[in-house]
Amino acid sequence: MIVQDVINHLEELAPLSYAEDFDNVGLLVGNKNNKVSGVLVTLDTLEAVVDEAIEKKCNLIVSFHPIIFKGLKTFTGKSYVERVVMKAIKHDISIFAIHTALDNALQGVNDKICEQLELVNREILIPQVGTIKKLTTYIPIEKSKKLREALFSAGAGAIGNYNNCSFNVNGTGTFNGNEHSNPTIGTKGVTQYEKEVKLTVTFQKHLESKILQALFKNHPYEEVAYEVTTLENKNQHIGIGMIGELKKEMGETSFLEHLKSKMQTKCIRHSALLDKPIKKVAVLGGSGSFAINAAKASGADAFVTADLKYHDFFTAENGILLTDIGHYESEQYTKNLLVAYLTKKIPNFAIILSNTNTNPVKYL
Repeated sequence: MIVQDVINHLEELAPLSYAEDFDNVGLLVGNKNNKVSGVLVTLDTLEAVVDEAIEKKCNLIVSFHPIIFKGLKTFTGKSYVERVVMKAIKHDISIFAIHTALDNALQGVNDKICEQLELVNREILIPQVGTIKKLTTYIPIEKSKKLREALFSAGAGAIGNYNNCSFNVNGTGTFNGNEHSNPTIGTKGVTQYEKEVKLTVTFQKHLESKILQALFKNHPYEEVAYEVTTLENKNQHIGIGMIGELKKEMGETSFLEHLKSKMQTKCIRHSALLDKPIKKVAVLGGSGSFAINAAKASGADAFVTADLKYHDFFTAENGILLTDIGHYESEQYTKNLLVAYLTKKIPNFAIILSNTNTNPVKYL
């Protein structure tokens, strides 16, 4: 097994094309064709984590956060980032980061928080826009079945539990050849068919390359006429944050104790108590102040996130209980999620959960 094989499995869970534009995800250090001896999964890649990988004979580190976030102009070891990269290269260790691709995955970071808090009826809090595309093409009716099946095999026609494919007769179609053409049907010049159908399928944007490959490979025309458009439909299977419900409503103090216990945090900063029960809960791992309005609009009684600033708590405006459980604490179970997933995908292989505590924040 090589590094790219592990990456392929991870992209099934969280395609990198859904990462936020500001992010730096993917293979950050190493060669994708290197043979993998073992995989170490961590939240952050620090020097101690690289040392742990060396000790445990793992030459691939799968990290949630990217060690390289901003551009590096020198490698002199003056910063922890440079030292990590230099040590990884010296010991031929690859580093892969998944970060906001997993934040936006349906079964990613926020789903794991919901699982820890035992929330049910989960939905995406902020669906990502521009993730659903539509392919339209025309093809002779007698060739349409083969193309449809090829597109389905490539992943077209299904968005979550929703399937979509349509075709209709468009009348007479034409193929314009030239002296260099070698069409599957017809000869040089113009060939007319009695019936040509319009074939339309929807697909998720990360599949576009595979969809187009299937189209070109299975379409009888040498020059295929097609159109790919981006739909405005919201994709309820891709996006950041989640909303869920407690099985039984709790008082605010009881909910905070439940939150503290389940997320194993030593401190919770929160807005004023509102003297009302908590039933619907919005969550967003990591820095989530940008989603406060979305949480309020969803009708959530409480919002669980991290890195809230002083003035962020004012925006509760007596309408929601805002809770800041800490950045590390909100994402700490992410590495467990990745280990469980990779172990299932690659059984009988060394997938190791890092035991290095990478939380830079300490409590008195």
